Amino acid sequence: MGDYKIAIVAAMEREVGPLVKDWVAVTRQHDGRSYRFFEKSPLILVCGGIGAEVARRAAEAVISLYRPAAIVSAGFAGGLDPSMRAGQMLTPRYVIDSRDGSRTDSGAGEGVLITYESVADVEQKAKLANSYGAHAVDMEAAAVARSAEAHGIKFLACKVISDKHDSRLPPIMQFVKNGQFNTAGFIAHLAIRPWLWPAVIKLARNSAVASKVLSEALADPNLVLQDALLGSKT
Repeated sequence: MGDYKIAIVAAMEREVGPLVKDWVAVTRQHDGRSYRFFEKSPLILVCGGIGAEVARRAAEAVISLYRPAAIVSAGFAGGLDPSMRAGQMLTPRYVIDSRDGSRTDSGAGEGVLITYESVADVEQKAKLANSYGAHAVDMEAAAVARSAEAHGIKFLACKVISDKHDSRLPPIMQFVKNGQFNTAGFIAHLAIRPWLWPAVIKLARNSAVASKVLSEALADPNLVLQDALLGSKT
């Protein structure tokens, strides 16, 4: 097995598609579950699914199987700060778990990311911003941070904004089960609700931009991944 120093945990492959398109993909088992890992030393990436619990399981799997020196929670996030635009990168210094208010200090980066249990709508985004002073919201980072802490390895979150603070999103969570998104069900739902189409089209466009930006950032060896996590100088 190669020398994989940095593990990346994302939710969905579409978030990191441009990054892993030429990587080696292998399927391995951990704790009775099957995971698809993308390998390109010194990076190893796994997509665990949507939500905290599946992210935690994926983090435990990649840590157990690859023994990385550091782990990154990467993917899309919703903007909470009005200045955050779609496609903007955020490497937060602090990650907060909204379930209990616990806070992880990554020791690098700037800003605050809060992990929430669901896709936050406009009203919930405003509440999270006011209550925690957070700049963005996701659903997985705090869980990955806890796994990193439990194993004594370095942690970082690397997120890109896919929807702004005032973006009204289509109903997404009702199509998520066990961390997996039911695309066929979502399309069938949209087919007879044309009033939702503009929001879906906008989100798809923003997500494509976000995926490209995130993939380029993670592929750059001079990004925070090397310097902040491993302390190397390139």
